[in-house]
Amino acid sequence: MKEDIRDRIGKVREHEKKSQEEFGSILGVTKSTISLLETKKREPSERLLRDICREFGVNEIWLRTGEGGEDNMFTQINPADRYSINLATLTVSENKFIQNAVNYLAEADPKKLEVLEDFMKACIGIK
Repeated sequence: MKEDIRDRIGKVREHEKKSQEEFGSILGVTKSTISLLETKKREPSERLLRDICREFGVNEIWLRTGEGGEDNMFTQINPADRYSINLATLTVSENKFIQNAVNYLAEADPKKLEVLEDFMKACIGIK
């Protein structure tokens, strides 16, 4: 049996270790919707495909075609592009905390930034 887009949606969910309910909740759909997709009783909408790619960092070409196999499941992004994307996201935020945090970081002493980086890594469990 040939793998299709609905099989790949199931692979993303399994890779993320999410139940159908959890996966659907993140994407703004019901458990039933995910179940119908995975049992091939429903086709995914364009919006759902875009949401899966955005929320889980999935390579859209892989999701749609399977090109590159599972090694190509996730979007590969270089550090400079990641920085640019994240900075652009923060720049358009109307959240005062984010605006202040960006300003504080940009204006902080480099030695204090090292301490802050260590603290942030410890808080989120990055070594």
